[in-house]
Amino acid sequence: LIWFEFTVCLAIPFIFSGIVITLALMNSPYSLGKVYGADLVGAAIGCLGVLAVLNFVNGPSAVLWVSVLVGFGAVLFAIQHKFICEENGTVAVQIRQSLLLITVLVSVASLNSLDGRRLGIYPVSAKEQAQIGKIFWFEKWNSFSRIVVSRPFIFKLEVKFHDGEVDKRNWRYPLSIFKIDGAAQTGAYGFRGDLSKADGLKYRIENVGYWLPGRKTAAIIGVGGGRDLISARVFGYDEVTGVEINPILTDLLTRHPQISPFVGLDGIGKIRLVNDEARSWFARSQERFDMIQMAFIDTWAATGAGAFSLTENGLYTTDSWKIFLSRLNKRGVFSVSRWHSRRLIDETGRLISLAVAALLERGIADPAKHLYMIADARKRKATLLTSPDGFSDADIDALEKIAAKLDFEIVLHPKIGVQSTLLQRISHAKSKSELVALNLTADLDLSPPDDERPFFFNQLPFRSLTKMRGILQKDRYPGVVTGNIGATITLAMLFAISCLLVILAIIRPMKYAINSANPMLVAFGSAYFGIIGSGFMLTEIGLLQKFSVFLGNPIYSLSIVLFSLILATGIGSFFSESVSAYRSNLIRAIPVLTGLYLIVLGLFLGPFLLEQEGSPLVIRAMISTIVIFPAGLLMGFAFPLGLRLVRSLNEDVGPWFWGINGAFGVLASVAAVVCSITFGIGVTIAVAGVLYCLLPIPILILQKSRGAGLALRAG
Repeated sequence: LIWFEFTVCLAIPFIFSGIVITLALMNSPYSLGKVYGADLVGAAIGCLGVLAVLNFVNGPSAVLWVSVLVGFGAVLFAIQHKFICEENGTVAVQIRQSLLLITVLVSVASLNSLDGRRLGIYPVSAKEQAQIGKIFWFEKWNSFSRIVVSRPFIFKLEVKFHDGEVDKRNWRYPLSIFKIDGAAQTGAYGFRGDLSKADGLKYRIENVGYWLPGRKTAAIIGVGGGRDLISARVFGYDEVTGVEINPILTDLLTRHPQISPFVGLDGIGKIRLVNDEARSWFARSQERFDMIQMAFIDTWAATGAGAFSLTENGLYTTDSWKIFLSRLNKRGVFSVSRWHSRRLIDETGRLISLAVAALLERGIADPAKHLYMIADARKRKATLLTSPDGFSDADIDALEKIAAKLDFEIVLHPKIGVQSTLLQRISHAKSKSELVALNLTADLDLSPPDDERPFFFNQLPFRSLTKMRGILQKDRYPGVVTGNIGATITLAMLFAISCLLVILAIIRPMKYAINSANPMLVAFGSAYFGIIGSGFMLTEIGLLQKFSVFLGNPIYSLSIVLFSLILATGIGSFFSESVSAYRSNLIRAIPVLTGLYLIVLGLFLGPFLLEQEGSPLVIRAMISTIVIFPAGLLMGFAFPLGLRLVRSLNEDVGPWFWGINGAFGVLASVAAVVCSITFGIGVTIAVAGVLYCLLPIPILILQKSRGAGLALRAG
């Protein structure tokens, strides 16, 4: 019910904006290609504009400022009408009324943007957690996340030591919670730069790797509230580097007048913070470390940008792990912590599968000897240690001692093996194909993710939907599978809601436009516009997913990919005016060129981008634009040429085909996500290419229909 309400609320402004765009396309004194091109160029500018707006104001205020922009668009329409309409007095009154309304909108948006007490328009809840009535210690939005910081409270850490007899020790820390996008959270401890107060951090499951002897340099992926940075220093590491994608978090730890002294990283010393996407930074950097730690990096902040970004998922692929493992010193260790359950092999199973695949690709014949996993059954957490050089006897002795002391469970041992039969088979796999074969026997997706399918956190394969009832009846999963079930159900609901709204908002209202049209025109015209609507959306989502891994930061993915694609499409629309839609063979050749280019991208883009990953950001941005621009330019011809062709057969059918184009774009957005998760991102882009290659069929039939109609009129 909530999703249906949400979808309807979002649909209302787009229904009216769709009416405006359609009327402009149908009735503007300017050519169709120019009007459609201007619309797309404006959309491209909007891709950059939304980034600027969200970095200065919060989400609700950004929506209000967009309403101001839309209001100015209405005024411009009215001004144009004034020049071509005889009723200048009436239009002048309408302009004054519109300007008055815009003044009100500007005032409301300004007040809401400056409202520090949250008395205006503000989220009522976030991820099922109430937001009204809370004044946080700190709150800030940027283009891909919302960070709120709670005021400190006293946190009690209790540790039981099992040295012959149980010994309890307690630590009491001031703790502030950083919440990212409402649900994901990390903690900031109020040590104020005093490492002597942080001794209790040694006994967290995430830090078992630091008990290994002889390691002195560490890198932390995702610093959060700074806990892992402090942990490395507590263990005596001489050099600690933290790599954090979110600039808000790094600013809080280094510049905020209250939170920075509360944590006290400056007083701890020997800590360096890098504001960058970890995978890109490690690919460019030549530095090496004794320990690389990645603990529970799963905020999904990037997907909050609405751009299908996969920043965190890009950290959990065989391609990224090969980069991380290559940045380890001799006897270096890569430590990754995830959720764990004794009975259900879910996240930890896939984590081990990923580690095995990465080691196999490095040429290590027996990966099981290079893996060590320890779990805290009470807190349902586990840490996997991966060492390309293997573990020495001293390493194993140190890990066994700390596991016994803290009553941790050894899940994976390089010499003893594992209790779970499935984990045993995964850890001893000798090839990636063997890992894939093992995955086919499991309810959950335990296959190693790669850059083609970088969906580590999606563990519910669509082949398991028939077993959904059984999965739901099991005990609640401790990790992401519960979220996967909810996401899958939501995806199905959104598809059903989209189908319903397509029928109610597009098919039924637009049906009048084809009542008197030739059935052949309706059939093949609908096929044409359905294909280009589906093809464009498949391409857009596929490119967003692919380049989000390559560019790293979701800001760059949203701005460069969408801006380049839509701008190029707008330019293609302008150029379409020079191509005849009736007799020219170009109208059939351009879709084939488009399709072939997209198929080539689907097949070869992944390996090409992987080779360029170590390039500076400017070079990667230029590569992205160069790759994307031809696709957008060629796709830009399709809509205006097709609309001119069908309108030459029947002047009244334009609204119907505009609606069909939008309807198939909506439905294809869901199909694109399903296709990428199931078969890979490259397949999604290639499927779009195949669809464009089919366009000459309806084009040829429509051209012949027009020729026959002209011949009849001439006779």
